[in-house]
Amino acid sequence: MNDELVERIESNPKYKELVSKRNGLGIKLGIFVLVMFYAFILIIAFDKELLAAKIGDNMTTIAFPIALAILILSFLTTLIYVRKANSEFEDLTNDIKKDVKDLL
Repeated sequence: MNDELVERIESNPKYKELVSKRNGLGIKLGIFVLVMFYAFILIIAFDKELLAAKIGDNMTTIAFPIALAILILSFLTTLIYVRKANSEFEDLTNDIKKDVKDLL
């Protein structure tokens, strides 16, 4: 890419909005997932008895549904990001392309 085109894109207010929104959402969702995973690992490390508690008369412990919930929530956070990227972020990207194309 030539430097002038890069400069036009970076100076576009919609580009700054896109970067801000995309980074903000990515950081929030990433922190959410990391906190879930690390909390689970810390509970395993420091309070094994809590996760070893059996559910009812079954052999299943409470750790299995918690781990499953973490996996499902991780999938849902990915789905949230993809939906946002395919709608709002894509619209902003197309607006930026149109603005830059009009300037050329």
